[in-house]
Amino acid sequence: MEKIKHLAAPGLILGLLAATPSLAQEPIKIGVVTPLSGTYAGIGQPVRWGLELAVQEVNQSGGIGGRKVVLIFEDEEANPAVAVQKAERLFQVEKVDFLTGMVNSGSTLAVGQLGERNNKLVSTTVSFADSITAEKCSPNVFRVNARAEQQSNALTYWIGKDTKGAKVFAIGPDYEMGRSSVAAFKTGAAKNNVETVGEVFAPLDSKDYSQYFGQIRAARPNVIYTSVAGNDTVRLMTQLDEFGVLRGVSVVGSSGTITSQNITAVGKAAEGYVTGSGYSPKIDTPENKKFVEAFRAMFKADPDLFAADSYGLIYAYKAAVEKAGSTDTDKVRDALRGLTWSTPQGQKTIRAGDNQAQQQMYIVKIKNGQFDVIGNVGAEDAIGPDRCTRF
Repeated sequence: MEKIKHLAAPGLILGLLAATPSLAQEPIKIGVVTPLSGTYAGIGQPVRWGLELAVQEVNQSGGIGGRKVVLIFEDEEANPAVAVQKAERLFQVEKVDFLTGMVNSGSTLAVGQLGERNNKLVSTTVSFADSITAEKCSPNVFRVNARAEQQSNALTYWIGKDTKGAKVFAIGPDYEMGRSSVAAFKTGAAKNNVETVGEVFAPLDSKDYSQYFGQIRAARPNVIYTSVAGNDTVRLMTQLDEFGVLRGVSVVGSSGTITSQNITAVGKAAEGYVTGSGYSPKIDTPENKKFVEAFRAMFKADPDLFAADSYGLIYAYKAAVEKAGSTDTDKVRDALRGLTWSTPQGQKTIRAGDNQAQQQMYIVKIKNGQFDVIGNVGAEDAIGPDRCTRF
């Protein structure tokens, strides 16, 4: 019996040694909670595409620290309650290492709180509400896209220079992002001598915007600012055009309002639209040209802002994990803070004080269905102050 024990032990040891490398090569799991149906499905789709392209490239080049990356998708329906439920499953059942994808700013805030409770890191590549990296900031939440203030600083600077005597009426969706974006625009407008003459907030998935047109006409604006997105953009812009509200009025707004996904449906009403954006497929750099070519080859479409930011996130996470030498939450958190990395949009840096990405902003105008870059604002001028006090 003693001899049998001694014979068994080496086999057991060899078995354990053989198992160790396979454990080390387990894939890195990234959870993606994003709208794949409903009003914001047109935003969730480019988020998915951007992530998938980056992960394909990373895996083809050896993965992250030698480990392959796997994306696990859940549909958040742009609903914070649904987003939390889906994120909880990804954390508890799928044991994801990292989570991203949220579009609705309320979803990002709610999932961020869940990330803290689970000691997991969360990032948005879409949500604009300033509060996410300001008064409601979380040490576990990172934003790699430009927040509302960055967009508004760039846009109001341009309006102040381009349209003398500008009088702006604002239309926003009635939730966290909409109110935050309008507030940020008004703050930027005041700095740049741009007058705001009124505002309305419409529920998500509004079918009839004409009920607000009387207020708009009474205010006599020569510029309309809007931060509606997805399918709501199509209805708003179409109705503004059909009811003649756009005559003699220019339209500006959020970078997520008119995108590659909805510009065809918006049609001629999109012509002349101006935004302060972190991205255009026409950015004239070798890095962006390579990205656009790869994106078109894979998806037969142009990348938009959401696709570019989502693509860049994977490379930020890769750099952080390889710097940390681990997917451990505390180590990756430290590695992400202050991280500088290259993207198709240009170089970005995550500001350590609030986990907000700093980046050059572009003034983009739609001409003949193309997102032309007509100006830019430097990262330091666009970012705004650090208002996070929690960490």
